[in-house]
Amino acid sequence: MSEHTSVAASGRATSLAELMGLFSKLGLIAFGGPAAHIAMLEEEVVVRRKWLTHQHFLDLVGATNLIPGPNSTEMMMHIGYERAGWRGLVAAGGAFILPAAACTGLAAWFYVRYGDLPAVEPYLAGIRPAVLIIILSALWRLGRKAISGWALGLLAILVATAVLSGLGEILCLLGGGVVGMVWLRSRGHSSGSAERWLPLLFLGSPAAASASTVGMSGAASVSLWKLGWFFFKVGGTLYGSGYVLIAFLEGGLVQDLGWISREQLLDAVAVGQFTPGPVLSTATFVGYLVDGLPGALAATAGIFLPAFLLVGFVNPYIARLRSSTWLASFLDAVNASAVALMAAVTLDLGSQVLVSMDAILIALLASLAVLRFKVGPVWVVLGGALIGALLAWLL
Repeated sequence: MSEHTSVAASGRATSLAELMGLFSKLGLIAFGGPAAHIAMLEEEVVVRRKWLTHQHFLDLVGATNLIPGPNSTEMMMHIGYERAGWRGLVAAGGAFILPAAACTGLAAWFYVRYGDLPAVEPYLAGIRPAVLIIILSALWRLGRKAISGWALGLLAILVATAVLSGLGEILCLLGGGVVGMVWLRSRGHSSGSAERWLPLLFLGSPAAASASTVGMSGAASVSLWKLGWFFFKVGGTLYGSGYVLIAFLEGGLVQDLGWISREQLLDAVAVGQFTPGPVLSTATFVGYLVDGLPGALAATAGIFLPAFLLVGFVNPYIARLRSSTWLASFLDAVNASAVALMAAVTLDLGSQVLVSMDAILIALLASLAVLRFKVGPVWVVLGGALIGALLAWLL
């Protein structure tokens, strides 16, 4: 598959305006974390627009899970690159990030000015079960493609069990990929190209990430360069879910640098959760607390810039991974493992979300909308928010 195969598959190239329109919309309604974002993206670009096949979409998900940075944001960038090269990468990534950064920046301004955050819990209470159904729908579609036999099915079960047992996500993903590759190819033969491309799969490994974060030390004063560099290092080494960000910021900004308090950090993380788009927009809130609007811009640019660079570097090699029988097996195993990670996250999310009759009712209504009437994710999310607020008002 060449760089433009997915474009050719849909019959035409995609304009920057169309890319920005789609990803701006997703940036405005993408609540629920990376799994939900990827589910919404899959609905838009695979099911509705048919820009990519399910297989290539899964390959992108697998590759994205192997590099640091915000997975769902990098998926948006991959699609942009597939449709319009580097310009598409920048347009798609920027369009997805900007709404989240703007919402988070507005919340930071409100927080600094009034010392509190607006009440949004009733809306979130409705959004969460609706998003859960969107994730389950995408999980079913992707799982049917990724888990094509009993071997991959068993591998996925083992990976999901390991994740739910408390093992790290990256360890489970890479372990599943390596074990699955050996298992799937135990009766086959290497094409000889594995050694050449294998380093790309481990770009920015957890060990390298740990080494690169050493040296974040305290500072007597705050400068925009220092603030941007701090978040650049975080964006270039952050693996796992967005919740790992809390550990990075608590250790660096609170303990080492003392730029914000622990209470401010918790408020920043809360804002990142209830605003749409990537959780890493928490950096925008923190940057505003540290140095106003310039700080917000520096922090946002710093934490997302590595993703633009990494996606642009990795994307051209993804198709080549398929040309090696060993690496194709590795990618198949990683895809199955990624679906298992998504399933584990969904199970954990469901145990936290479906804890009331209101949440169960909204989930059932969302299921009916998605499965019976084929309602799009945008309207499911908005409907969930309105029903949640209505139920809170009635009760």
